[in-house]
Amino acid sequence: MSTRDFKRNLYKELASVTKALSNPHRLEILDLLAQGAFSVEYISKQTNLPVANTSQHLQVLKNSGLVTTERDGKYIYYQLTDDQVLETWRSLRKLGFSRNEQISNMLEEFRKQKKQPELVSREELLEKLSRDEIYLIDVRPEEEFEAGHLSSAHSLPYHLMRKNPDQLDLPRDKEIIAYCRGPLCMMADEAVSLLREKGYRAFRLENGYTD
Repeated sequence: MSTRDFKRNLYKELASVTKALSNPHRLEILDLLAQGAFSVEYISKQTNLPVANTSQHLQVLKNSGLVTTERDGKYIYYQLTDDQVLETWRSLRKLGFSRNEQISNMLEEFRKQKKQPELVSREELLEKLSRDEIYLIDVRPEEEFEAGHLSSAHSLPYHLMRKNPDQLDLPRDKEIIAYCRGPLCMMADEAVSLLREKGYRAFRLENGYTD
């Protein structure tokens, strides 16, 4: 094999990783797996993809070395291979925001329609927590909260809020700050809109748990 062919094969192998990252469904799956290890069935439910399609996307991610599996009884759980994959996903997301204005414009328009206030930064969150001014809620599903969550956060899944909006019992004397998976997760936006309709002073955290 010539040096040129050898070099071409190296780039081909590298391209197999970038190809795995070129599908929007697989990016959504990576965003979900950044929260923890989950079964095919859970990933399918959260991404609104058929189980068969979810399995195919997971196999591509596994073959590229981006995810690994672990068996627990009859269930197989998928997770990111290591922190390097998580950092790669964060970097890719950051690059997308900085190079594609349409992403930020779409989010801004969405939040205008929801009449959202300004986002709360991580620094503002820490300051407000130190003064005991806020009530922090994690609106991700219970499984993700149990896999890991921010200190002082209370689990209040959005799907339960949506089912029983009139049964919410949150402190009225504090700001309610909601967070979910990250900047591309809309559950926190929906939760804030619902809470503000109910008269709460609610805001969305700019980042998510893994950030």
